[in-house]
Amino acid sequence: MKEDPDNKASHVTPYGQETEKKEQVARMFDNIAAKYDFLNHFLSLGIDILWRKKAVKLLTPGNPQTILDVATGTGDFAVEALSLKPKRVVGIDISNQMLEVGRKKMKKKKVDETVEMRYGDSENLPFDDNTFDAVTVAFGVRNFQTPVKGLAEMNRVMKPGGKTVIIEFSQPQTFPVKQAYNLYFEKLLPGVGQLFSKDNRAYTYLPESVQAFPHGEDFLDLMKKAGYKNTKATQLTFGIASIYEGSK
Repeated sequence: MKEDPDNKASHVTPYGQETEKKEQVARMFDNIAAKYDFLNHFLSLGIDILWRKKAVKLLTPGNPQTILDVATGTGDFAVEALSLKPKRVVGIDISNQMLEVGRKKMKKKKVDETVEMRYGDSENLPFDDNTFDAVTVAFGVRNFQTPVKGLAEMNRVMKPGGKTVIIEFSQPQTFPVKQAYNLYFEKLLPGVGQLFSKDNRAYTYLPESVQAFPHGEDFLDLMKKAGYKNTKATQLTFGIASIYEGSK
């Protein structure tokens, strides 16, 4: 019997099986919050910025006025969403230290009146049904304790006709991209990440979680299971990552 990809992903944790995954993820991001933005852009060579811009453009036709950014971290996706001229953006995360960095960022950019950085659990969102016009997530679903539950919650708080866009790492399949990708993720990235973040597990957990996480059609199956319609996957940069879309 084929293993449920949702269950397989939930078993990969930053620090073993000592506590629930979401508690470990919160601790991990608290540990690396101070260096997160630098490492994120440095290790991706800035490509992650282009990915976010492309994902946000997919929301343009719906002209969303209220946007929820789940697993917002320090709020990069929330800031990018401002290009759509929404009235309100809410970024939610379980890492208080990441949120604190994000709040300082919003104040520095003078957008703190539009972007609210709020503590919350992606699998138990503190919002009523049908609250937001659109939902975004960048590299966050992989860290959910139960991905399909988090996806269902995102769908619940989105208005009928609303759209969700998700960016997640994928697993390229073509030579030589696959080989270069595996070398980078498994050897180079953990070493550089540990050097700067001082967390021995944070950047080892990243390739492990990507390897276990469903991508392509398997991820779209999770979205359908969570209640999404009109699902679609678009590969980014030779299959290194993908944008997933779904509507309510």
